[in-house]
Amino acid sequence: MITDVIKILVPAALAFFIGIIMTPFLANFLYKNKMWKKSSVKNTIDGAAATITGKLHNDEARKTPRMGGILIWGSVGVTIGILWLLSVFFPNDITGKLNFFSRNQTWLPVFTLIAGALCGLIDDYLVCRDAGSYKGGGLSLKARLFFVFLLGVLGAWWFYYKLDVSSIFIPFWGDLHVGILLIPIFIIFTIGMYSGGIIDGIDGLAGGVFASIYAAYAVIAFANGQVDIAAYASVVVGGLLAFLWFNIPPARFFCSETGTMALTTSLVVVAFLTNAVVVLLIIGFLLVATSASSVIQIVSKKYRGKKVFIVAPLHNHFQALGWPHYKVTMRYWVISLILAVIGVIIQLIG
Repeated sequence: MITDVIKILVPAALAFFIGIIMTPFLANFLYKNKMWKKSSVKNTIDGAAATITGKLHNDEARKTPRMGGILIWGSVGVTIGILWLLSVFFPNDITGKLNFFSRNQTWLPVFTLIAGALCGLIDDYLVCRDAGSYKGGGLSLKARLFFVFLLGVLGAWWFYYKLDVSSIFIPFWGDLHVGILLIPIFIIFTIGMYSGGIIDGIDGLAGGVFASIYAAYAVIAFANGQVDIAAYASVVVGGLLAFLWFNIPPARFFCSETGTMALTTSLVVVAFLTNAVVVLLIIGFLLVATSASSVIQIVSKKYRGKKVFIVAPLHNHFQALGWPHYKVTMRYWVISLILAVIGVIIQLIG
């Protein structure tokens, strides 16, 4: 058991220090090439003028680079690569134990992380170059959703046809056989979690929330005996903490699409692999609430002619109420930790 704990903690610490070392090079590149939005937010998702959001997030004036998510998945990737190479070229009990890149547990979440990161990176690059398929640059929302949908289809197919997964665990109930319905369920969770990625709107907010979520799944995976998945989730936490070190207000860079698309899509895979997808609604509730607040706002404006929130998503609503950005961030961190603990408890005793 002690060796399993070391297998989880050592790679996490390694990812953190690799992220710290990477940051000066990444930050220098991003600032040198002016990789930030060249204009502030002008319109909401439904096309209306974003007068309040534009005041809260003046991207043009701040000149804070995007693509900070490179630090997260980059430190994760380098850590995985180092430990794998050590196990190949210097095979022994220690290097073999520390290598957690395994076909049956971590290939799929790592693949999803990389795929989401690359698609998000393309979007970020186009946004920073003010080019793309919609006004303001970047990939259109439809294009990004379609890519995430394809990832969801691929993941669902793999789980159902390759891994023979046809049920989901309901805490205090047991395994619920859903059969082929697993495919649409997987796709819905993938798109739903991705939409919650818009929580990346305040300095330090997304980093702290995602760190709590992935830490919770590291605990769940360890309890399941899925040590490689636990190591992977903890390595992501290490990368997130390195990112958070430089994202605490004032942020050196933003996580942006390359980070949030990678983290959210890989998270769903981890949740299904650990048979803990239902508690994702609890552990990742802040992502769900963030996405839901935007949907509620759009629907209310369209059918009721008035807004539910001052501005959406939810964290911006609190800012509009007069909360300082750091108060929103810190309270979200506290809530995310509590939700993570509650979700883990429910999963383990359920």
